[in-house]
Amino acid sequence: MKRRYQIDKQRALLGFRKQAQTSGEEVQFALPLREVLELAQEGLMKLAMAAFVRLAEGMMQIEVKQLAGPKNRPNPDRDKSRWGSQLGYCVVGGQKVNLDRPRVRDVRNNEVPLGSYEMLQQASLMEESVWRKIMGGLTTRRYGEVVRELETVYGIEKSAVSTHFIEASRQRLEKLTSRELEEHAFCAMMIDGTCFADQEVVVAIGLTLQGHKMVLGLHQGATENATVVKHLLDDLERRGVKFDVPRLYVIDGGKGLYTAVKKKAGKCALIQRCQVHKIRNVSDHLTEDFKSGVRYKMRCAYSMADKTDARRALDQLHVELMHLNPSAARSLEEGMDETLTMHQLRLPAGLRRTLASTNLIESAFSTVETVCRNVKRWHGGDQYLRWVASALIWAESRWNRIHGYKELPLLVKELELAVVKGLPLRRAIVA
Repeated sequence: MKRRYQIDKQRALLGFRKQAQTSGEEVQFALPLREVLELAQEGLMKLAMAAFVRLAEGMMQIEVKQLAGPKNRPNPDRDKSRWGSQLGYCVVGGQKVNLDRPRVRDVRNNEVPLGSYEMLQQASLMEESVWRKIMGGLTTRRYGEVVRELETVYGIEKSAVSTHFIEASRQRLEKLTSRELEEHAFCAMMIDGTCFADQEVVVAIGLTLQGHKMVLGLHQGATENATVVKHLLDDLERRGVKFDVPRLYVIDGGKGLYTAVKKKAGKCALIQRCQVHKIRNVSDHLTEDFKSGVRYKMRCAYSMADKTDARRALDQLHVELMHLNPSAARSLEEGMDETLTMHQLRLPAGLRRTLASTNLIESAFSTVETVCRNVKRWHGGDQYLRWVASALIWAESRWNRIHGYKELPLLVKELELAVVKGLPLRRAIVA
């Protein structure tokens, strides 16, 4: 019986929408000027809410009139009749607002759903409102205190907010992990991981030829190992990313990331190891007396336009570090050429700085950290992925194009030239 009633509600909604498109009847309501002035003095929100309630109730009364006839002139030929009213609600801005919902029954004394009421219910978008407020920093514990602006609203307690956020964040996770990526051409990809409690979430962000950043996917694991990254890349391939095209991969230098990318993309992958991470890793081996000087020399080397000059400066620093701290020298030597990939591609300085580090993805992780700091306890299930995916989509909606995006066609050309020296191209990147 309950399932049948749900079906009747959907039919009523579709029928009301269809009839409203062809009906010439107008929804009319009146607010006395004195009441308008009183409500306006208390706040425009109260005035707007009062007008909305009158409008919604007037819309339902029109549908009742169409179903059961005029209130004072019942039509015996109709198979439906009025049956009083009861308290209903709809959600406005994350707050439940009371409505006087009229009731209609048929000749068998069964409840007849109102399509107008179902439309108000579905248009409430409480999940959307809750998700946006929590992404903005509002906690479930303080939601009711902050959002409750009118005395007549209700139903915004912690448990209700939490339920709606779980549903909204689950929808974002599903949206992110099911994105079709085949229609996009990505000239660069950044892969990195962020840690919550004892869980590592590896994220991939793609850079389109127009300079837009897009979150491609994420995968959860205990560590940032090659297996976890491989599963992430396999998922991206399944959704349309081609790994047989020349592409720049920017990573932080983790062996798991390097191994998985090389195994998946082979010679079509040009690896750029993050220069910021390299500077940090080398300086972490040194005492405070030498850190600033080494950082300065490495930044100067990486700022040089020519790869030969940059390599010569780093080699000179390596010799100095061998006498000062051999561990720091070995850290500098490890993967040194891969930190100079952008120099090898002979790109303009602005674009080279943008793609020589993982700052773009680190900025996204900063948003993730800001959003997730309100979580006091992490549980199992999909909680990690739901929160990280929500924060990434929230960050993505605020991203601008990268600096130097107009030079990206030059990047594509240089990538193709670099790869074609050792491998015939099977597929070209197209705009």
